[in-house]
Amino acid sequence: MAVQDNTASMQSVSGVRKFLREVKIELKKVTWPTRQQLIAYTGVVLVAVMLVCVLIWIFDSVFALAFRTFLRS
Repeated sequence: MAVQDNTASMQSVSGVRKFLREVKIELKKVTWPTRQQLIAYTGVVLVAVMLVCVLIWIFDSVFALAFRTFLRS
């Protein structure tokens, strides 16, 4: 039984090494953004997040007002 466990652990270590080697190869193929692109994309994401936050706040306020009005009646 010990031989089988040892073989299984050797295969898993071999599999992990193969996976990491393939990850390294794939990362070399990636076209990374320039600093200017990264700043621009970050700005777009921050603006989009702020817009969504404002929309959620508006809807929340409208629904809260509607529920308060409905419950008072």
